[in-house]
Amino acid sequence: MRDLDPSVSSPPNARDAVRALRPSQIREVANAGFGVADVLPFWFGESDRVTPAFIRDAASAALTAGATFYTHNLGIAPLRAALADYVSDLHGATTSDHIAVTSAGVNALMLAAQLVVGAGDRVVAVTPLWPNLVEIPKILGAHVETVALDYGKHGWQLDLDKLLAALTPDTRMLLVNSPNNPTGWVMSRDEQSAVLAHCRRHGIWIVADEVYERLYYADTTPDTSGTASRTAPSFLDLAARDERVICVNSFSKAWLMTGWRLGWIVAPTDLMDDLGKLVEYNTSCAPSFVQQAGIVAVQQGERFTQELVRDLRSSRDHLVRALSDVPGVDVKAPHGAMYLFFSMPGASRSLELCKAMVREVGLGVAPGSAFGPQGEGFVRWCYACDTARLDAGVERLKRFLAQHGAAR
Repeated sequence: MRDLDPSVSSPPNARDAVRALRPSQIREVANAGFGVADVLPFWFGESDRVTPAFIRDAASAALTAGATFYTHNLGIAPLRAALADYVSDLHGATTSDHIAVTSAGVNALMLAAQLVVGAGDRVVAVTPLWPNLVEIPKILGAHVETVALDYGKHGWQLDLDKLLAALTPDTRMLLVNSPNNPTGWVMSRDEQSAVLAHCRRHGIWIVADEVYERLYYADTTPDTSGTASRTAPSFLDLAARDERVICVNSFSKAWLMTGWRLGWIVAPTDLMDDLGKLVEYNTSCAPSFVQQAGIVAVQQGERFTQELVRDLRSSRDHLVRALSDVPGVDVKAPHGAMYLFFSMPGASRSLELCKAMVREVGLGVAPGSAFGPQGEGFVRWCYACDTARLDAGVERLKRFLAQHGAAR
């Protein structure tokens, strides 16, 4: 066979759609912290606490018992049943036939996109948004358009008319993340109802990323049962289980299992056979012993989750008060998730700002530009830690602003 002339052959590049993907600016800031002593990292979306012992113990017991083999593509039956009970308790009747277990929430998002989106399809996403959601459809050759939340005196809010206008009949899929990363915005029940009705009329798929649904701080009166709402409004509260709605969730947030890489999908039964194929060709299955730990999390973890939410709400309020006293900072308390997304001097070039804060004062927060052009002008601070650590971070922020003449 004749060798190709290296002077005329094309370079060994990935395909164009992959090369065009945005690199993670959060990771870029974190990389800037390597070698910097005593960095306080608030840039990643996870707690500084380890997974609860009762979940870790369940995984250890499963490993000891030999749970190291392949499982069903859609997950082991006991976990699917436990998740069906869990979802039913929060959002109404759901069966195991509507549940698929995945290797993390982000894997679930990729699988959902692979199910319904192809090259040339039009996708609409509500932003600012965790970049994975915007970039995943692009890997598949889809075209993504965005509808930005508005920021004002009441924090981040949705212009519903603007979103509905963007959801034209040629739209294949809507991506909504609520509670939202990075803003903490929560889509209201009325907004969900209007969007669902509109998407039904036009046959638009809704993929709802609801991984933060339990991290919800409703500043409202308790419901009729006498207890505060345990979850943010969900499309599962409104949609039938066999219509064009796919809800994605994860064990990472409500049970502090970020490193375990376990998630799930609630979807129409008609999708399940094809979803099983996609799982096979992506990961085959989630690890057996991790799934066993997941059963214990959903069946025994409710008290832990409710305590976690109380702690996070306290940390949120503490950090809002502290940042509100910093000249030049504009911050509002969000209703969900684990982040403050706020403006401050220098945030119009947020990536450059965040790198400088890491280098100069050892403060690590995420640049708003990491979440798309609509996030520029803001920074994201994860408050899932103790208040003493938050206070130390605020003092470093004040020092940085003083050094740059931006504080009194």
